[in-house]
Amino acid sequence: MSGHSKWSTIKRKKGANDARRGKLFTKLIKEITVAASVGGTDEESNPRLRSAVQNARGMNMPKDTIQRAINKADRDNSSFLELSFEGKLPHGVLVFVDSLTDNRNRTVSNVRAIFTKRGGELGTNGSLSYMFDRKGIISLPKGELDPDEFELELIDAGVEEIELEDDIFMITTPMEDFHSVQLKLQEMSVEPESAELQRIPNDTLDLTLEQGVQIMKIIEEFEDDDDVQSVYHNVNVSDELAEAME
Repeated sequence: MSGHSKWSTIKRKKGANDARRGKLFTKLIKEITVAASVGGTDEESNPRLRSAVQNARGMNMPKDTIQRAINKADRDNSSFLELSFEGKLPHGVLVFVDSLTDNRNRTVSNVRAIFTKRGGELGTNGSLSYMFDRKGIISLPKGELDPDEFELELIDAGVEEIELEDDIFMITTPMEDFHSVQLKLQEMSVEPESAELQRIPNDTLDLTLEQGVQIMKIIEEFEDDDDVQSVYHNVNVSDELAEAME
């Protein structure tokens, strides 16, 4: 399983913790409301909203909570600002931090403080874009699906890669085929656990276990900020590192 897949799996397991679950719910609700505000409240015609709802369902968010988040879009026009930060962490690690915020100054200050405190360096927007590709990442439980037949079904929809580990399919798609793959899964009556566009590094960096744990703790520090939605990095998450972070 590739590094980004391992890290997604680790976060999913950590999300079972009640304290982290509450924080994750807050982020998911924010994304649902923003997605509905930007693209409308109909999941069928709004891919971003559909992905946000799928992610919420994957974390067992109650249906009424999801619906309240969607309904909030009709009466909450304050709008969150989408901000991205690019920078470097110790050991040459590259990192992207995506956020949704109602207070730009607060978010910029908090993110910059983590970079500074942890020996990193906040870069200018666009400075690392060429090092990452935007791809669709979809995870779903294997269940009764036959891996070979399942892969054949999805090839024509634009799947780039399918990995299976611990009975979880991790599906990677080019950004332009993300929507068509989601529609194909819907046609197959297959419900993803999560579906989102991620920033995937073109090359990954191998670190020692000690260095890797240090960096992952910084990544978690970014993720714990209420305004931060996602954090992407170029660390190769080895099995040893994944085990150490569980």
